[in-house]
Amino acid sequence: MDSAQKKHGTAHVDIQNIGGIDRTDVSFEPGVTVLVGRNATNRTSFQTALMAALGSDRVSLKGDAEEGHVELSIDGETYSRALNRDGTAVQTTGDAYLDDPMLGDLFAFLLEDNEARQAVARGGDLREIIMRPIDTAEIQAEIDRLRERRSDVERRLDEIDSLKRELPSLEAEKRELDDEIEEKKSELSEIEGEIDHRDADIEESRQTANEADEKLDELQETRRELNDVRYDLETERDSVAELRSELQELEDERAELSEINAGELQRIESDVERLRSKKRAVESEISELQSILQFNEGMLEDVDDEILSALDFEESEQESVTDRLVPDDTVQCWTCGSTVEADQIEATVDTLRELSRTKFQTVREIDDDLEELKKKKRAIQQQRQRRERLDTKLEQVEQHIERSTARIEDLQDRRDDLTQEIERIEETIDKREDEERSEILSLHRDANQLEYELGQLENERERVDDEITAIEERLAEQRDLEDEADEIRDEIERLRTRIDRIEQEAVEAFNQHMNEILDRLGYENLERIWLERVDSEVRDGRKTVSKTMFELHIVRTTASGTSYEDTVDHLSESERNVAGLVFALAGYLAHDVYETLPFMVLDSLEAIDSKRIAKLVDYFQGYCQYLVVALLPEDAESLDADYERITEI
Repeated sequence: MDSAQKKHGTAHVDIQNIGGIDRTDVSFEPGVTVLVGRNATNRTSFQTALMAALGSDRVSLKGDAEEGHVELSIDGETYSRALNRDGTAVQTTGDAYLDDPMLGDLFAFLLEDNEARQAVARGGDLREIIMRPIDTAEIQAEIDRLRERRSDVERRLDEIDSLKRELPSLEAEKRELDDEIEEKKSELSEIEGEIDHRDADIEESRQTANEADEKLDELQETRRELNDVRYDLETERDSVAELRSELQELEDERAELSEINAGELQRIESDVERLRSKKRAVESEISELQSILQFNEGMLEDVDDEILSALDFEESEQESVTDRLVPDDTVQCWTCGSTVEADQIEATVDTLRELSRTKFQTVREIDDDLEELKKKKRAIQQQRQRRERLDTKLEQVEQHIERSTARIEDLQDRRDDLTQEIERIEETIDKREDEERSEILSLHRDANQLEYELGQLENERERVDDEITAIEERLAEQRDLEDEADEIRDEIERLRTRIDRIEQEAVEAFNQHMNEILDRLGYENLERIWLERVDSEVRDGRKTVSKTMFELHIVRTTASGTSYEDTVDHLSESERNVAGLVFALAGYLAHDVYETLPFMVLDSLEAIDSKRIAKLVDYFQGYCQYLVVALLPEDAESLDADYERITEI
């Protein structure tokens, strides 16, 4: 047993109408408590009543009673169970020490019919007993759920790996598009310069072709507007990118702020008001104490023999005067009128002073608590204000993004409209232009085509940018997903090994303690009793499955020293009882029952001789804080005299 486990104090059990007990109450200390008596002296009834208080339902009412109860008090806590007869059944209600009695029933409440003891004695399924408290089906279901989660996480990680492989080609495509865009812009700039030069040459003959010139002016103006729209579009896209970056930063900052618990703030305000009320009450008490102290101190300082001789002790004056001093260091109490020693009054005044100092200390402690609560309140309020400011800013940025996105869509529509308008103007000019103007018209057409191609390239680059951004966002999830996958794998491994660990610990505990106890008890020709975990092929319906079993081995030696393996059936009743008790102890330790239940109950040890019982009890008491064992008087004589004994129940 872990020495760091909580140490318990005196246990008190109050029993009424349980088993063969009418009414009894018993107290016992941690350690071994021996219930000494012959058969039919209510020792087992006491043990089953204690088990009921601890949580077991293996309890019966007294034959002539309709109701009963048991109450266990320990460490300032009380656990009570009530029994009521309902026809042939007994209903049990109340708050027991254990929420679930299974571990206690299997491994701590070791009466004669205990399942762990009986499984050894009758060659039962020992592994089933050890593993019964473990919901193996639920563990397997949880493993299956975790595997599904792991598959989903791994699928997402595979997607990210695939996206990572796409990223270099997208970045290369973006660089190529950037180069093409710059090349188109350079070509467009050259054509625009040529158009401006041609426009200057044509100016002299403009009067002869006013209509054509007007169309050319319209074409040039439309192209300038298209340039402006393209510039505005690029500017707006840059603005959206910056806004999205700012939005992400705000969302990250917002995510770092914990949720504001309105109930916590309300609780703090309630605690502040409660402490303020308490402070006012204490300050009122201090004020009253100070008044009493000042009055008493003044009376003790000012009264002298001359004043005393002049005092008139009429009854009416006694009610209004609070301090009477008499000669020879005696004082007439101004509260009750009796004569007391002055030292007694001064001692009372000292007590009042000490009480006043205690009250002042209480006020200081309340002030400290109030200041701490105010700090928490300010912190919560500041966090709330910060969240509100962030929420407002987030809303503003989102609105800006919406407006900019809408503006981009409008500019794209305007760009398309202007491109179509330029084509229409060019068609008109084409019909009217002479050979001299056909060249400039061709330049305009080339410029318009470049504008269109430039727009297509910019749209394609925007698409590639969006894909790169989306991949980078997914890549940001990779570390979290990898951590999640590791956690899932660890949890699956923990669940897988939990069953193996408990099986292994139970087997190791049994073998270790069995060896130690056999060495102590000294059974002749019984060399060893040990458990082995084996995997067997068994039929499960139409299938053959592998199943873990616990095999119990008994090794004996002949008079000549030869070892041979025996069977459980050939064990003596004493040996069988010892093996069953050690098997229960192994389960007690493998499931850490001592962490939640410091009690163990032993009964029906008559098949074991007195000296071996003493050694067995001495061994078991090292693994639980309360060992309650029922013994016959002759068996009890062999136990340590320091063990607590209860002879009447």
